[in-house]
Amino acid sequence: MTLPSAFDEMHFPMSRAFIDRKRKEFIEAHLRKSDAICDIGNQGKDIPDLDGYPLVTLDITDATGPDIVADITMTNPGISDGRFDAVLCTEVLEHVVDPFAAVREIRRITRPGGVIFFTTPLNARIHGPVPDCWRFTEFGLRVLLRDFDIVAFDKLNTPDRNLFPLHYSVIARRRAEDAPESDPRALRFSKVD
Repeated sequence: MTLPSAFDEMHFPMSRAFIDRKRKEFIEAHLRKSDAICDIGNQGKDIPDLDGYPLVTLDITDATGPDIVADITMTNPGISDGRFDAVLCTEVLEHVVDPFAAVREIRRITRPGGVIFFTTPLNARIHGPVPDCWRFTEFGLRVLLRDFDIVAFDKLNTPDRNLFPLHYSVIARRRAEDAPESDPRALRFSKVD
């Protein structure tokens, strides 16, 4: 087992508090008790803020008893298009083999106008479950989520380390079916000071 470093000991609780706070804000601002909600990669975690909501859990393995066993990087014919009003994808994108495919499938299973809550680390050590494949900057996340409207984009800054946040939180809204896909090459380049 890998022993946590002093950096981990100091920053892991900050990241956990950030994720919990942002999830609670998302739930309070964007979810209704009548919404069909999917929590991807839940791993059997009890989320008290979601008590009373019609929650469907999805995971790649049946080890923790999810409602749906599926690989979010593939089209899952057992999940209808637009089935969910809201999707939570917390601490998952860094573990998927193909994040672009995962985001496409999340878009497919979310109804037009539905909301998605993402969190992902940037400044964190490799962690389980493995594989732990990716770290995304703000710019990378914006490319991944280019076919969504960004409702809120927040970061948890690393103390005393400018331009290397610990964590990101994104709330995105699925665009209407007829919205044109965005060109990822449309990013504008500018100098970082």
